[in-house]
Amino acid sequence: MYQFSKQKDEKKSIEDAKEAGRLHEKVYANNYVDLGKVDTIGFDFDYTLVTYTEELLELIYDMALKRLVNDRQYPTEMLQVDGLRYDPHFSIRGLAVDTKTGWICHLSYTHKVAVAWEGREKVPTPRIYAEYRGKRGMTPSERKKRLKPLNDLFSMSECCLIADTIQFFKERDIPYHGQNVVTDVLSSIRETHISGDFHRLVARNPVRYFEPSPHLQEVVQKFKDAGKRLIFVSNSPFWYVDSGMRHLFGNEWRMDWDAIITSAGKPNFYTDDSRPFREICQETRRPLFRAVERFEKGRVYTGGCIQELTRLIDWTDKPNVNGLAARSVFGIKSGAVDVATANVLYIGDSLFADLVDAKREFSWTTAAVTPEVGYELEIQQRTDFTLAQRVVDLLLSALRKIQDEMGSSTRTEEDTETLDAVERLVSKWRDQETRVLGNPFGSVFRARYQPSLFAHSLRRYCDLYMPSVSSLRNYSPQHRFYPETHHRLLSHEIKNAPADCWDLDEVMECSA
Repeated sequence: MYQFSKQKDEKKSIEDAKEAGRLHEKVYANNYVDLGKVDTIGFDFDYTLVTYTEELLELIYDMALKRLVNDRQYPTEMLQVDGLRYDPHFSIRGLAVDTKTGWICHLSYTHKVAVAWEGREKVPTPRIYAEYRGKRGMTPSERKKRLKPLNDLFSMSECCLIADTIQFFKERDIPYHGQNVVTDVLSSIRETHISGDFHRLVARNPVRYFEPSPHLQEVVQKFKDAGKRLIFVSNSPFWYVDSGMRHLFGNEWRMDWDAIITSAGKPNFYTDDSRPFREICQETRRPLFRAVERFEKGRVYTGGCIQELTRLIDWTDKPNVNGLAARSVFGIKSGAVDVATANVLYIGDSLFADLVDAKREFSWTTAAVTPEVGYELEIQQRTDFTLAQRVVDLLLSALRKIQDEMGSSTRTEEDTETLDAVERLVSKWRDQETRVLGNPFGSVFRARYQPSLFAHSLRRYCDLYMPSVSSLRNYSPQHRFYPETHHRLLSHEIKNAPADCWDLDEVMECSA
């Protein structure tokens, strides 16, 4: 119903870019990683081993919307033919909802609100300053109380539903409280997940809801042949992941894994040290009552915690396809209790559910699946984005040169007006970059001109990141990843920086 303003041809262009972005298969390094020293690799399931079509987010949105209307007495008009619909061009990952106002916020790495939307209307800068006491941000205690992160790909449906519900009320002059809307929508989304309703629909029709992953088996088999220990850890229930993994790997998929853990309850899986595992009966798919004393290949377990995992798994070196043991410099043996070792690599999509505690508490090597990388790289190669980017660089260079000319004396009113005018031009061209990216928030990795909080967390907690797990097929199981030269450098440390000024003729040629 509420579509971000773009023409049909522009929407098709965005979809084409997303499709082309799936062809990007490079792994990016934030830190040095030697896969040869990694002897254990863990995988998440949702949006990691399996990638969903946008139809899944539409399904979750529609189910949660029906709960709002049927269970919480929201207006029935929201369900009518011209009612609310999931919009794939609105939300991005890495946003946060202010639970007090209902605003959808894009945060910079300094936790400042770079952009905020109330419903489908952009919040003016003066309102942002007024709400946050003359600033663009909140104190740490306020952030903890008010901001609810929307960091995984599932959260894009709840983000869109919050905005659409608020916009529905605003357009009809229906009095509402933002905090109540947020609470109701999040509760409806949570109940949709807990009910298992959408899980059952997806399990019955994987072809409709799963993106093709033709190279996934190749990646898993390559690591297995190299003697890597493979661990499957998912928050989803066994009956659901079993359906998906049979679709992806075949009926005997369980035999490829050294440990299979479902309904893990991450991130509590990392922080709770007192939850025992329970085995799932393969026939009835119900948990058994006997104590689990060790993991067995082909069997499935539920619950548990990281301390129990290290006690139950066989940590002895495994031979690879050539009969040689995988190289381990740590010498971990079965029953070890010290899991703060870097020879475990865990791959997932959700920074805070999958990766942060694995890195922060146990120093595991972590890798994030970020499909946005391929899409944004594709967009950034386009002429209209390149033009906007170069004009911004040109204007910023002009601002520096103007101030050099002005010197260190007190600025006149005319000086200030000149600087303000050029800064407004910079802002307009940054708006153009956002429009080209096809959503109202812009890049997942940039909050206006600063790194986003999502990008900051990605760099801080993830050693590697990639558009998909299939990207790993292009690398040896002993590949060594090196971060880029400019990684984490301060401004004065960066050498061979771009020229102060782009050639104006070259800029104009791009626009032709």
